[in-house]
Formats: sequence, structure tokens, C-alpha cells
Amino acid sequence: MRAHLDDQVVVDSRPSRDAPRHPSSFFGPHGPVAQWYDVALGERTVPHAAWVRDDPALADLLILSWQPGVLDRWTEEDETVLMHPRDPHKRVEALASSRHVVVELDGVRLAESRRPVLLLETGLPTRYYLPREDVALELLEASDTRSTCPYKGTTDDYWSLPGHPEADDIAWSYADPLPAVAKIAGRVAFYDERVDLTVDGVIHQRPTTPFS
Repeated sequence: MRAHLDDQVVVDSRPSRDAPRHPSSFFGPHGPVAQWYDVALGERTVPHAAWVRDDPALADLLILSWQPGVLDRWTEEDETVLMHPRDPHKRVEALASSRHVVVELDGVRLAESRRPVLLLETGLPTRYYLPREDVALELLEASDTRSTCPYKGTTDDYWSLPGHPEADDIAWSYADPLPAVAKIAGRVAFYDERVDLTVDGVIHQRPTTPFS
């Protein structure tokens, strides 16, 4: 992995004079910090962009922040990595299918398709990406929400079901996903956790995940 600042690989760091007041719990250190560092490149200095953990096993390691907006970007070889490092033990695969998928909420049919693309991602339920023409988009309302995934890319659309507070941003789409999951491009997926999903006539129980 390489960290970039002003389109150059980060090469210099210096001890910070103080610690950040509100370090991010996700992107920040997961434990006590012995020393914070600023990252410097020429005349540009990024405060609190690195740290050394207060742990003898990690004392020789300088850890650079993945917090969005701190460093300009990270790359693996010459390819940009989004949000956070990809787990080498995590599988993400998109498979064309002919399963019969029905998506409903409170008796309202939101989608029905026999040509989904199944996205298999370790640790998450199977996501069913459906052609837009098989989704009742006229019932849904577009939102300004966007999200980024290191395995799939950045979404271009999110949708909510008006009148259902629990159905905000229940569906999304990737116009230009990463090459590994190119089959989901332009298709719409729903959070299984917040809709009623039937696949080949079998009703799926809503899973419990961080997106519930």
C-alpha cells in the first residue's frame, strides 16, 4: 500500500505538538496512542495523520490514517483503494441468475425480476441486483445519499419509500462499479434487512447486520 499527498508518496512525518480532540473511532487508532505525528510534504503539513500505538508489539510501526480527507489517496500497486484496505480473505463476486425475486414492504410490491445478478460478499447476506425496468421506481423517491465501498465502488443513486420512515435509503445503484463486480452496473439492490424478500417462492427472514 502507498499513501499519497499532492500526488506524491508520503515520505516524511514529524511528532505532533498535541493530540486530535475527536479522532474517528473507525478510521482512527483502535487503542491507546503513544505519539501522534503530522505528515509533511514540502510546505504542506497534515496534522495528526499518523500515530504510534502505545503497545510494545506495535512500537516500531508508524500507522498512517485512512480517514477520508486526511491524505489524498491510497493505492495498491497503481490502483486506487477506496475507503479502507481490502480484506484479502473477503470474497466479493457477482453472478448472473434466473431466480425469481420479489421485493415488498408492507404489502407494496417494489420489484419483481427473474434476471437478478447475485452479489456474494463475505459476512453479508446475498444482495440481489435487479434491472431498473423490473423495479417500481415510480413508487420510490431519489435521495442525495452516496456511499463508497472498497470492493464495489461509489454509488450514484439511493432511493427511499415515501411515507415509511424505516424505508429511507432502502435501495441503491452503482453506475460504474469496480471491474470485479461489473455485472451489477446500473442495477438496483435493496437492503434485505428492511424489506420483505421472496426468492423462488421462499420468504426470507430479515437478516441482522450492521445495516439493519
